[in-house]
Amino acid sequence: MSDVATQTETLVEIEDLTVTFNAGRKPVRAVDGVNLQVKRGEVVALIGESGSGKSVTLRSVLRLHPPKRTVMQGHIRVGGEDVMAMSAQTLADFRGSKVSMIFQEPLLALDPVYPVGQQITEAILRHENVSKAQARARALELFEFVRIPSPERRLAAYPHELSGGMRQRAMISLALASRPKLLLADEPTTALDATVQIQILLLLRELQRELGLSVIFVTHDIGAAVEVADRIAVMYAGKIVEEGPVRALIRNPVHPYTQALLSSVAHGGFVRGSRLKTIAGSPPDLANLPPGCSFADRCDQATPACHQTRPVETWVASDHRARCLLLQKD
Repeated sequence: MSDVATQTETLVEIEDLTVTFNAGRKPVRAVDGVNLQVKRGEVVALIGESGSGKSVTLRSVLRLHPPKRTVMQGHIRVGGEDVMAMSAQTLADFRGSKVSMIFQEPLLALDPVYPVGQQITEAILRHENVSKAQARARALELFEFVRIPSPERRLAAYPHELSGGMRQRAMISLALASRPKLLLADEPTTALDATVQIQILLLLRELQRELGLSVIFVTHDIGAAVEVADRIAVMYAGKIVEEGPVRALIRNPVHPYTQALLSSVAHGGFVRGSRLKTIAGSPPDLANLPPGCSFADRCDQATPACHQTRPVETWVASDHRARCLLLQKD
C-alpha cells in the first residue's frame, strides 16, 4: 500500500452512536446520534462546554461505561473491528494493545501503591510476549522517549512523588506501552499550569507524528485544539453541531454555537481592556431536551422554527458540515 493510501485510510468509524445513562430518575441521553471518522495518522479534537458529551464519546470507543447503567447503540469500528460486538475477553485484549487512553488526571488514573515503572511493565507483559527484563527495558525507553529526566530513578517513583507534568508524561508512556494505533486523550492538560500544558501539547503532537498515531483529543480549550488537531468537531448537548478542518472551522465557523465559542476567547485581534463576549444561559438538561434545536434558547440568531424543528446535518463544503436550520435550504 502506498503512503498516500495509508494516510487517507479510515481507522475509526463511529456511526449514529447513542449513549444513554439510566442511573437517575429519568434516562439521560449523553450522546445522541454522533457520526465521526478518523483517518490513520490524523488528530481530531472534540471541543465544547462541560457536559456536551465529549468524554462520554471518547470513553465509548473503549466501552468504559458501566454496562448495567448504560445503553449504547450504533456502531464503533476501529481498524475494521466492531467494538460493540466484542466479548469481555476480546475487549480486554483490545484495550491498550490497539487503543489506549490518556486520562485527565494521572494522579487518579495511576495506582498510588505501585511504582510507575512497575505499572508500565505490567501493561507491556499483559499484551506482549516478552520477559520481565525486556518489559522493564522498554519502560525505560518509553520514559526516555517522553523526555522524563533521570528516567531510571523515576521508574522506581510512586505517582505522588512526581510533579504534575512528570505524571502526565508517565501516563503517556503507559498509554504507548503496547504500541497502539489509536490514542484517546481526555483533556490531558487540564490539571497542569500553562507552561507545562504547552510542553505536553507539543510533546503529544511530536509523538503522534513520529509514531504515525491517530488521536482523538478532548478539550474545552480552542487554543489547544488548534495547536494539536487536524480537524475539530464541536459538540453540544450530545451532538456534533459542526465539524471540519481546523483552518476552515476557525476562519469560517457556520454554526452559531461555534461562532459564540470563538468569540468568547481572546485572540490576536482582541483589544486589551475590552470585554469578552459570553454565551448567555446554560446548556440544556439532557434528561429534558427541548423539542427543537438544543442551542435555540441561547442563540441570538434563533428563529421560531429553531424552537420546534430539530436541524439535520448540512454539508457546507466537501469536508465541512454543521447542524443548523439557518443552513438548510427550502
